[in-house]
Amino acid sequence: MVENFDAKLKEYAHLLVDIGANVQPGQTVRLRAEVDCAPLARMCVEACYDRGAREVVLEWDDDFVFRQKFLRADEDIFANYPAYEKARIDWYLDRGAVDLSILGSDPELLKGVDPARMQAYRRAAGNAFREYGDAMDANKFQWSMGAHPVPSWAKKVFPDLPEAEAMDALWDAIFSVCRITGDGKAVERWREHIAATVRRCETLNAYNFKSLHYTNSLGTDLTVQLPENHVWIGGSEKTPAGAEFVPNMPTEEIFTAPQWDAVNGRVYAALPMSLDGNLVKDFYLDFQDGRIVDVHAEQGEDVLRHSIELDEGSHYLGEAALVPYDSPIRNKGILFYNTLFDENASCHLAFGSSYPTCVKGGADMTEEQQTAAGLNQSINHVDFMVGTEDLSIVGVTHDGKEVPVFVDGNFAF
Repeated sequence: MVENFDAKLKEYAHLLVDIGANVQPGQTVRLRAEVDCAPLARMCVEACYDRGAREVVLEWDDDFVFRQKFLRADEDIFANYPAYEKARIDWYLDRGAVDLSILGSDPELLKGVDPARMQAYRRAAGNAFREYGDAMDANKFQWSMGAHPVPSWAKKVFPDLPEAEAMDALWDAIFSVCRITGDGKAVERWREHIAATVRRCETLNAYNFKSLHYTNSLGTDLTVQLPENHVWIGGSEKTPAGAEFVPNMPTEEIFTAPQWDAVNGRVYAALPMSLDGNLVKDFYLDFQDGRIVDVHAEQGEDVLRHSIELDEGSHYLGEAALVPYDSPIRNKGILFYNTLFDENASCHLAFGSSYPTCVKGGADMTEEQQTAAGLNQSINHVDFMVGTEDLSIVGVTHDGKEVPVFVDGNFAF
């Protein structure tokens, strides 16, 4: 049994609502959770109303129902997203609703499902929600996500433990990496963490690198050019109205956007990733002039290829994120099989859309202007981990000076 569990769970709920989403009086909150995550979801509902939320709309997901749909539903439904679903999302967007998600699913939920079905579904949903997704990426409203263990996920992370012990172990890990001890001071610790991350962003922005060169013993040899007016972001973000929020709980990353058409070389994944309910392991991507030109994976290659083929923008990078190897999540020695955690244990890249806030003034640009400024456009955004214990990243300034950014997997400054 997790020590002081009730106090820690309540502290977690308030952390998600107070620091993550930063719900303001009078706001509508869209809260999404899997049915097995009900205990934390209900606490978050209370915490939202405690902060003066106008209304909390709770949307339940169910892993069993979701899998059955992909296995047994008629083929034609996957390419046609219901109009009423888009109308619902537009309703939230019109009200500037806060978006808070509680993740908790089997990492291999859709194992055995036809990848073509998943691709059709993601393409239809991505197109239907494009306006909402673009507004989220541009921080037009507060959004955040946390996690709640479910038995299938816990057993994947801790396969040698009985189910109940695996659940306790995963809860312990989540509380630990989210800086939750049950003493009620997690919010204070997070404010300190955010401030330290912002200071490091300021250092990176002062360098104004032209490119980054990644190498390690796996075979990674990748050069990532950066947009001329790129911005490094980390810790917290702000809406145009000035509301501060933390999109991912936990977060250890500092990120920016690559120049979409100027990435060259090969990059090897350092960790497996859960993609569309399947595990993809031991893979590499080859880039030429920004575009993915070759893919190989020992497991899940078909799923990876289908994701890259989702649209043209999926063939290009949209994010480059720096995470020290010596980070709280990595130091747990746990592979979470969940991108929310694993991407914060390792430097990572993402193919698909860029965040418009990663270039100066990007959030106020048209898509055409964003592309011209170096940002990638896509309905997709897939993070994959590339950080290793021996990762080297060398930044090259516009005057040709080489500056060590990462040495042996950690920041050089």
